[in-house]
Amino acid sequence: MPDREHCLALDAADPLREFRDEFVLPEGIVYLVGNSLGALPRRTAERVRQAVEDEWGRELVGGWNHAGWYTQPLTLGDRLAPLIGAGPGQVVVGNTTSVAIHQAVSAALRLRPDRRVIVSDAANFPTDHYIVQGLARTLGGYEVRDLAEGRFDDAAVVLLSEVDYRTGARQDVPEVTARVHAAGALIVWDLCHSVGAMEVDVSGADFAVGCTYKYLNAGPGAPAFLYVNPRHLADAENALSGWNGHAEPFAFEPDYRPAEGIRRFAVGTPHVLSFAALDAALDIWERVPMARVRAKSMALTSLFLDLVGDRLEVASPREPERRGSQVSLRHPDGYPVMRALIERGVHGDFRAPDILRFGFAPLYTRYVDVHDAAATLAEVLDKELWRDERYARRLPVT
Repeated sequence: MPDREHCLALDAADPLREFRDEFVLPEGIVYLVGNSLGALPRRTAERVRQAVEDEWGRELVGGWNHAGWYTQPLTLGDRLAPLIGAGPGQVVVGNTTSVAIHQAVSAALRLRPDRRVIVSDAANFPTDHYIVQGLARTLGGYEVRDLAEGRFDDAAVVLLSEVDYRTGARQDVPEVTARVHAAGALIVWDLCHSVGAMEVDVSGADFAVGCTYKYLNAGPGAPAFLYVNPRHLADAENALSGWNGHAEPFAFEPDYRPAEGIRRFAVGTPHVLSFAALDAALDIWERVPMARVRAKSMALTSLFLDLVGDRLEVASPREPERRGSQVSLRHPDGYPVMRALIERGVHGDFRAPDILRFGFAPLYTRYVDVHDAAATLAEVLDKELWRDERYARRLPVT
């Protein structure tokens, strides 16, 4: 079993070790929640200050032209595109993941007007399934079928996550995409729990969506992104026909006329201050070798599983290539166990009914952090520290 000295040696040899200094990490905290909210990049505060004081403060409304605010949904989309295997003019940034899912699924449905089935994973992150259910109700005449049935033959669109938010299980994107296309359906991939943690390639997919506040470190509430395959851009319709997706927004025409290309999937006014934080984060990601990120991710999660041993049931796949950058463990009293861990400086999170989640962000998570987290978990379990009553009281966010 690897000891702490061995883990320190692994950190010393880590080719990504210098990236840790790019982030603000409080002393005494082992932060294993990068799969929920990434740590703060050191450069972000200055970039946001520039947007507030130098651009907004001095330029006022002129910032839309002189500071490049107006084009940010596209310029930031082009910067983010390589992280998901996309090219220029294929990604737009803005809105939220829920909005992007609505846009992608509704556009896919219009491209398959003769089919009335939407396939969604009932175990997917709730917003994905809720949006699909809402669309089916609003449009009328659509059936929502669970992925567990295993049938795509009469589906219009299939919505799946590359990495399951509860268990960390990873889908084989090329294989599943090929199966969906062979059945005549379109596919929308949710990349929220994969982008920034591994090499992602959705170039064969029809649509993809994702957030930027998890592994990409763009901050709480940071904007989402939407990818549209170039083969669909001429025909795909944006159901949310906001003014910013118009061909000439400042012509103020009474009727909607979609812009050419990915711009048609813009909706409303760009989120300038949130974009500033994303801009700062992407400065880091443009220098990151994603193959090394994935290699370290698998090494970190494998080390954690080795150190935890058989203390808890493992909900994640044992094979490293079949999981994302998280490990999920089951405990019938998982919530108080997690609260006890957090009080002792090991930050993970809890997902009902019994999942303890630990997310490993390779740019700033060290091997010694993994060792210390596993040791603290062992102490909490062996001494039953989680039984303290105060840990059972639920906080609004788990």
